[in-house]
Amino acid sequence: MASLQFIFYRLRRNPWLTIAFPLITLVFIYMIFIRNNDSLLGYEGLSITNHKWAHETENTFYFPYASKYKMPKYSYKKKSNWLFNDRVEDIIPEGHIAHYDLNKLHSTAEAALNKEQVLILTPMQTFHEQYWDNLLQLTYPRELIELGFIVPRTQSGDVALAKLEEAVKKVQTDKKNQRFVKVTILRQDSKSFDKLQEKERHALAVQKERRAAMALARNELLFSTIGPHTSWVLWLDADIVEAPPNLIQDMTAHNKPVLAANVYQRYYDEEKKESSIRAYDFNNWAESETGLELASQMAEDEIIVEGYSELATYRPLMAYYYDANGSPGAEMALDGVGGGCTLVQADVHRDGAMFPNFPFYHLIETEGFAKMAKRLNHEVFGLPNYLVYHIEEWND
Repeated sequence: MASLQFIFYRLRRNPWLTIAFPLITLVFIYMIFIRNNDSLLGYEGLSITNHKWAHETENTFYFPYASKYKMPKYSYKKKSNWLFNDRVEDIIPEGHIAHYDLNKLHSTAEAALNKEQVLILTPMQTFHEQYWDNLLQLTYPRELIELGFIVPRTQSGDVALAKLEEAVKKVQTDKKNQRFVKVTILRQDSKSFDKLQEKERHALAVQKERRAAMALARNELLFSTIGPHTSWVLWLDADIVEAPPNLIQDMTAHNKPVLAANVYQRYYDEEKKESSIRAYDFNNWAESETGLELASQMAEDEIIVEGYSELATYRPLMAYYYDANGSPGAEMALDGVGGGCTLVQADVHRDGAMFPNFPFYHLIETEGFAKMAKRLNHEVFGLPNYLVYHIEEWND
């Protein structure tokens, strides 16, 4: 009570305080009740203090194709406060603008030790439980792994999507150390890459159309998911169902710009009546004089597709260089790669190496990517004795 009497006494003695006191009171009211509210204004008038980002409310998984998972939109238009008309409210949420120094981002032979983030990308038309189980058994720290998928907007794609969502939600709502940093699932609105049945999609006549559609899917997936924190991109097909647990550590240890594993397939040999393995992916190859000569005689819009007798190039195919007694770390220089299991330093993609959906030096998709990477002065290698396994075709 005495303090209030002192304040009123000072106000009577000093007329300037009579003017300043109400203003100071209004400033305090503004600071306590208005400014701390941080009204978003551009988003339904909600307070930003109560807002949760999509990745916070969804336990880090993010499906941009569905409206319920879309990130909230913010307005950057200037807003004036009723009290200070010449002052612009800061309506940009904290952390909404980020700065990255890509000179400090590296891809090294000790990726896990240096906490380098790996982005695993998979175009998926069929969901195989074996693929998912294989992915989960990889020992690279999950807090350093992002996943990206693109699923065609077709009936088979809808089935794959439902199964994939269920698998993702199970992992991403599990213990925190079991979760991946982020999972992105895209739906392909452009020309679908799964319009052909299994028996048809290997036919030579449809390779240009099929591979062009696949290239579009790969590019869409890559450009939508690669971030300023990505050090490595691992292309892993949805049909790869078996790989060494230390796959990422083993492949990053080579520290190559582009490095492909050898894709084989397990099957039952009817003649020998026993389980065996056979070469599957013939897109990992080194160029040959015959191949160059064949390309020189082609029209600009024609492509060479490896693995077909109609286009005999006599290129050294990595699939046939597998030595069961050889070192898994043995390297082979390549000019073409497949997408079954190929590790790429992220800077190779940032330099502009993508998957051409058009004839690029008579190559397309993954083989065209290898050519483009080499034109950008990045070396391409393969590991002939390092095997990963494609699912048996009759299970597709």
